[in-house]
Amino acid sequence: MADPNPLLPQAGSEEPEAAAPLPEGKRQCPSLDDTIEHCVGDFGWTQVLQITLVSFAWFFDAQQIFISIFTDAEPKWSCINSNFSSSCNGNSNPCQLPRESWSWDFPASTSIISEWSLECAGSIITGLPESAFFSGSLVGGFALASLSDSALGRKNMLVLSILLVSLTGVLTALSTNVWMYAGLRFVAGFCRASIGACALVLATELVKKKWRENVGIIGFICFTLGFLALPLISFLLQGYSWRLIYLWTCVPAIFYAIAVFFAVRESPRWLFIKGRKDEFAETLRSIAAPASRSTLTQSFFGRCSAWEEKKQETDIFSALNILMTKGWSCRRLVAVMVVGFGHGVIYYGMPLGLGNLSFNLYLSVTLNALSEFPASLLAFILIAKLSRKGSVLGLSLLSGLCSVCCVLVRWKALQIVLELMSYLSACTAFDIVSIYTLELFPTCVRNSAVAMARQSLVLGGALGSVLAAVGRKKGLLLSYGVFGVIILICTLFVVCLPETKRKGFVRYYGGRRAKKCCV
Repeated sequence: MADPNPLLPQAGSEEPEAAAPLPEGKRQCPSLDDTIEHCVGDFGWTQVLQITLVSFAWFFDAQQIFISIFTDAEPKWSCINSNFSSSCNGNSNPCQLPRESWSWDFPASTSIISEWSLECAGSIITGLPESAFFSGSLVGGFALASLSDSALGRKNMLVLSILLVSLTGVLTALSTNVWMYAGLRFVAGFCRASIGACALVLATELVKKKWRENVGIIGFICFTLGFLALPLISFLLQGYSWRLIYLWTCVPAIFYAIAVFFAVRESPRWLFIKGRKDEFAETLRSIAAPASRSTLTQSFFGRCSAWEEKKQETDIFSALNILMTKGWSCRRLVAVMVVGFGHGVIYYGMPLGLGNLSFNLYLSVTLNALSEFPASLLAFILIAKLSRKGSVLGLSLLSGLCSVCCVLVRWKALQIVLELMSYLSACTAFDIVSIYTLELFPTCVRNSAVAMARQSLVLGGALGSVLAAVGRKKGLLLSYGVFGVIILICTLFVVCLPETKRKGFVRYYGGRRAKKCCV
């Protein structure tokens, strides 16, 4: 059963507990939260630029996730030998024909399938690079989840991840066989695992609480732009080597990582939790409105001894320890991860399986990418108007039903419409779940919780990529049919979560011996 009130402690539980109010004598020093809220103020150009720059990490992340739609696609082929015209024209499988009877329509270098002669390889081999990428993301998510909460911080973790992914992508363009290619895709997946979580958390912690729900949508829009740019880049490079797609998407990301390192500020909340007071004060002054900067003197920070209780030194495993040992946080994390797994199967599996539909690949990928714009807008509206649980449940059920219906219909136009409806619903649902997760967990574990939730999405993507590869040989039932059944089952776990609409972010967590709080 869901918690009746996630922000208040209950008898016999370890639910988050609110901190006691300051004594009357200390009221001249506002609380840490009040100070940050006052300094941040309403949206200014400095904040807009920083948030936009941070959120643009999603642009490059989207390209690395879906790049294999084009680099690993099976190119079109045609018959070239009139001696085999009767058997060639009536066969849709080149593996059943003599090699001299057909040829690729474009140079072999346009895809890893044609360059390394994988057209007759099984679905396990052809789907190995993308499965390796998602497997790497899964391992990296669990291995790196707590670094941004403990040692490195949000900004440094974001910069390091983007830089490593970009350099790995450049090396991927130098691959000489499918095994080397799959290995580098695994490394790329490992390194990019924390990009989405770091970008989302950092962007939302740089603004006032009332703007956080809306700021999270900016990252989703940037992700859509990156996804949409991918078919355009691939179309312009049609007929050229697949290696150029990697270079065109990875080299700009290197310069982007350098820009983030020098232009973006670290989260002031994280700096204070780690006891880095000087950096905390400097960051507050840099983001504060001009009218507030004069009050943020060294003596002001020195007077605020009441903040000391909120400072928290943690090791690399502390965030995960809190998430797994506290009953309330463990229940929420498991439920969010199961729901995310179902969304991941649809969200990643459907674009990777577009080649299984009888529709133009470039057009279908473009339509899927464009559908994320209304998904972000719809998420923005639903977050403001409806409950989190009801929105996620309704959208996920619609996505699953439309995916199953893709198998039942044979009309091409209706099939692509159902696919787009299923994909749009799943996108919107997970956009809401991402904001929902931010509200369910406190600052000290928020980045780790969001990272774990996103890794469940990646785990679903790993299964989705395998099902998409199997669907090329076995039909839509084992791809789109299974996609729908999985999300229908997984989405039922959302009923185990408490509702957070109009209740704000969870700020505190409890302990048996002592009650500690985090910002």
